[in-house]
Amino acid sequence: MGLQNFFSILLLLSAIFLRFHLSCSQTPLICHSNDSEAFHDFHRTFTSQIHSLHANCSSNCCSCTGLTCDSSGRVVKIELVGIKLAGQLPNSIARFEHLRVLNLSSNCLTGSIPLALFHLPHLEVFDLSFNRFLGNFSTGTLHLPSLRILNVSRNLFNGVLPFHICINSTFIEVLNLSFNDFLGVFPFQLADCVSLKRLHLESNFISGGIPNEISGLRKLTHLSVQNNKLSGSLNRIVGNLRSLVRLDLSSNEFFGEIPDVFYNSLNLSFFVAESNRFSGRIPKSLSNSASLSVLNLRNNSIGGNLDLNCSAMKSLVTLDLGSNRFQGFIPSNLPSCTQLRSINLARNNLGGQIPETFRKFQSLTYLSLTNTSIVNVSSALNILQHCQSLSTVVLTFNFHGEVLGDDPNLHFKSLQVFIIANCRLKGVIPQWLRSSNKLQFLDLSWNRLGGNIPSWFGEFQFMFYLDLSNNSFVGGIPKEITQMKSYIDRNFLLDEPVSPDFSLFVKRNGTGWQYNQVWRFPPTLDLGFNNLSGPIWPELGNLKQIMVLDLKFNSLSGSISSSLSGMVSLETLDLSHNKLSGTIPPSLQKLNFLSKFSVAYNQLHGAIPKGGQFHSFPNSSFEGNNFCVQDDLCASSDGDALVVTHKSRMVTGSLIGIIVGVIFGIIFLATFVVVFMLRPPRGRVGDPENEVSNIDNKDLEEVKTGLVVLFQNNDNGSLSLEDILKSTNDFDQENIIGCGGFGLVYKATLPDGRKVAIKRLSGDCGQMDREFQAEIETLSRAQHPNLVLLQGYCMYKNDRLLIYSYMENGSLDYWLHEKPDGSSCLDWDTRLQIARGAAGGLAYLHQFCEPHILHRDIKSSNILLDKNFKAHLADFGLARLILPYDTHVTTDLVGTLGYIPPEYGQSSIATYRGDVYSFGVVLLELLTGKRPIDMCRPKGLRDLISWVFQMRKDKKVSEVFDPFVYDKKNEMAMVEVLDIACLCLCKVPKERPSTQQLVTWLDKQSQLKMRS
Repeated sequence: MGLQNFFSILLLLSAIFLRFHLSCSQTPLICHSNDSEAFHDFHRTFTSQIHSLHANCSSNCCSCTGLTCDSSGRVVKIELVGIKLAGQLPNSIARFEHLRVLNLSSNCLTGSIPLALFHLPHLEVFDLSFNRFLGNFSTGTLHLPSLRILNVSRNLFNGVLPFHICINSTFIEVLNLSFNDFLGVFPFQLADCVSLKRLHLESNFISGGIPNEISGLRKLTHLSVQNNKLSGSLNRIVGNLRSLVRLDLSSNEFFGEIPDVFYNSLNLSFFVAESNRFSGRIPKSLSNSASLSVLNLRNNSIGGNLDLNCSAMKSLVTLDLGSNRFQGFIPSNLPSCTQLRSINLARNNLGGQIPETFRKFQSLTYLSLTNTSIVNVSSALNILQHCQSLSTVVLTFNFHGEVLGDDPNLHFKSLQVFIIANCRLKGVIPQWLRSSNKLQFLDLSWNRLGGNIPSWFGEFQFMFYLDLSNNSFVGGIPKEITQMKSYIDRNFLLDEPVSPDFSLFVKRNGTGWQYNQVWRFPPTLDLGFNNLSGPIWPELGNLKQIMVLDLKFNSLSGSISSSLSGMVSLETLDLSHNKLSGTIPPSLQKLNFLSKFSVAYNQLHGAIPKGGQFHSFPNSSFEGNNFCVQDDLCASSDGDALVVTHKSRMVTGSLIGIIVGVIFGIIFLATFVVVFMLRPPRGRVGDPENEVSNIDNKDLEEVKTGLVVLFQNNDNGSLSLEDILKSTNDFDQENIIGCGGFGLVYKATLPDGRKVAIKRLSGDCGQMDREFQAEIETLSRAQHPNLVLLQGYCMYKNDRLLIYSYMENGSLDYWLHEKPDGSSCLDWDTRLQIARGAAGGLAYLHQFCEPHILHRDIKSSNILLDKNFKAHLADFGLARLILPYDTHVTTDLVGTLGYIPPEYGQSSIATYRGDVYSFGVVLLELLTGKRPIDMCRPKGLRDLISWVFQMRKDKKVSEVFDPFVYDKKNEMAMVEVLDIACLCLCKVPKERPSTQQLVTWLDKQSQLKMRS
């Protein structure tokens, strides 16, 4: 009994102890009074952005999400990443005296950094990356003795590099100043950071060379200085950095030989020096390196025989030596690099044949030998089929005039990308391709292949790019092609083909352009420039994912089926130079993304559609047919009375046509004047009677129950769909304030008197609700003072409504080109601020928004002005909601005539530099007051860009400026902005500035204007 009592007492004491321990462990930490005061001040600054995050911690900052306290209640970590903090950092942030980690990355913070932050004695991690801080990054008074990581990348800092940073922060290990606008030379004082392991200075404006003093950084593992203006010979001291793992020197102006100093760099794994002016040979310390996994010397002038000691290079995975001056033959010892997966030797002076030893390549997945003058295509294919992992083969500009054999024993089991264009190959499409059932990308263009196009192409489930253009194929288009599943449903695509950061080139009429990844090619079917006959199958309309259909210069006959409107992703449709008859189906007006269209030189008649994108297509798209000029004459039996001739859609030599044209012109002009005087003060409305489709009355009561989702950034409180219907009078045309490729925009006056803009999306909103919501929520995170704020959305059946902030002053297009006295109301200061604001919004989309967003339709009508004439970019990212085919990088939005970059007509791929080109056109509008394209002006003056460039050439710059704003006081600034615009309009995309540079330059002009 005594023993039993003893155990009972012991059990009771254990329970009491455990309960006491748990109660102690659950006692929340109480925030120290000093930190509590600092937090409340910080909280007041960002109340609207972090209220929901910190709603339950107003009395105790240690309970707040993103804040961490130590046992004494002192805040030691503040980690508020990507929560949309906007505005300037308050000085109170520096009152957290015990702070060790400060991470405010991926927000919208602006202004300068409070100087007091540079005096926190315990701060170890300081991360303000991906914000919009600007000005000089002054570190003259910096005293952060505990600092280990400093990351201020992806901001707008300028001035000289902060070279004092190492004086009082000797323990710093990571220094990231990349993607800013720092100037000056590479500071030798950084050598005082003796503990430094990672140094990132890429994408600035650093000049000069690498200083000798840097050799003292014995612990340095990463040195990234790419995309600067460094020049001269590469300093030999880089060989003293024995801990170096990654060295990136790309996109600078280094020249001379790469020094042979890397024998002791036993950890060097990544050596990239592409796009410089290096010459000489590959240093032996690199060509014998056992540690290198990536060697990239692309786009230099390195030459001689290609000598690599692959027996030693056991770690090499990627070898990129494209666009150099190597001679001789392809090294036969490359398979001895047993880990080698990717090889690019394109555009060198190599020759001979692919070595027999390549049969042993088991690791190889990517091979590009474009333009290397190799021969014997049959041998090449026979050897390469033994590379079991090979998925991408690029052999363009080789094997000139040879026969593409049809060896039935060939089999490439992993082949996904096969490009053998511009070789003048003879023969037919080989049967062995049929067994390559993983093929996604096939380019056989610009050869001399003949025969019929095989029907078994329809068996390729994963193919999204097929180019057989510029050959001699005969017969009809195989109907089986209309069954290729990847053109119908993207879900049938395989994973992205293995392709490292190598550029693939495609040639069209001797002009080349490139894509950095295979996946960035648009889904394409190009059969142009052959001898094909027969019909264009109506079933092609089932190919909902195809973006380019090019059938020009064949002998195709029959009519154009209305079912082609089912290709809802189509951007390019070229049916010119065939034998087609009938009319253009009006249903093609539904192709919202169509930006290039031609049916020239066929046997078509009837009316040319006027809706959709057809108003933007030039006369050349329709010439060489028998189209009617006037709709009411199209039904006339005299079909030849008014026709589109080979040179114009206008009629010549017909007196009746002239009289009718004059009468209709007078009526149209009178009507236009009346409508113009009565129009509301906003952008163009279009033809609302044709475009508005009201919600059926029988569905109205159901629609009123639809859910309206508002984001935290909205300022309208709660809102119902019934409120929207009442405030727009059931989407009455009287409330239309704008229209565009994505639908109509309505002004809505809410019950409390506030105004919003409602965009009612048109087109095929074919996404599942969950996907649509995900896209919308992504767009809602794009918040910047110069973007039109997306406040919410509503879905009901086929209706998709987007709720935006209302812009009181309408569009820039309205003020420059439509409002009678609008241009005179916009003085130069206002125009300059509009340019700066629009550039700021665009830079945010390109560089700071996560994920980055391409706008794809920059134009003056998409720059809206609030009551203070502050610029706000509109319509960004909407392509993803209408046709959610691809990522922000690859889905091309329909451009607007006059704003479309020249390269889009060739590649149909939207790019960041393409947005910059369109922005340059907007700058010209601000400077000249003229439209990009104005058919009312005399010939030679209709194209604004050409006219401006000619006037500059003739030294008549002052004559291009809008007389409402031009005077001697503004002349210098206007000339400089004109120079910026012309840089944006450079025909070579790579030579256009980044949006970040635009912001910097326009900021400079604004500051100079304020001082004057």
